[in-house]
Amino acid sequence: MYGKEVYLPRFSAWYADSNKTYTYSGLTLQPKQWNKGLLYIKEAIAKVSGVTFNSVLMNWYRDGEDYQNWHADDEKELGVNPVIGSVNFGEERDFMLRLNDKSTKITRPLKHGTFLLMSGELQHYWQHSLPKRKK
Repeated sequence: MYGKEVYLPRFSAWYADSNKTYTYSGLTLQPKQWNKGLLYIKEAIAKVSGVTFNSVLMNWYRDGEDYQNWHADDEKELGVNPVIGSVNFGEERDFMLRLNDKSTKITRPLKHGTFLLMSGELQHYWQHSLPKRKK
């Protein structure tokens, strides 16, 4: 980050169609091939959302110390108004949204099995995070 090597407070893996690399925070990820479990989830999400996703960035938050800082999913390869889906497995964690000017903040607890969909101009005007959770 900013020319320095920093620790990512989570484990990540990128699965995608064969031609879909992804670059963020100075990392360029080459796609792993879809497996049966991920394809099952991908198809289930497509049924409820009407969206066919071509990739997934999986983040494993081992405990309440692992987190994701404020950011927008606004990388060039995601397109102008990317559709971002998120599925939570395991313990409940807070998903937070805030306007770029920090005037409004929304917190939504994501329970096991929750599917969250972000679309439209959300990434232009809002940031999101998954803060640490001590308990």
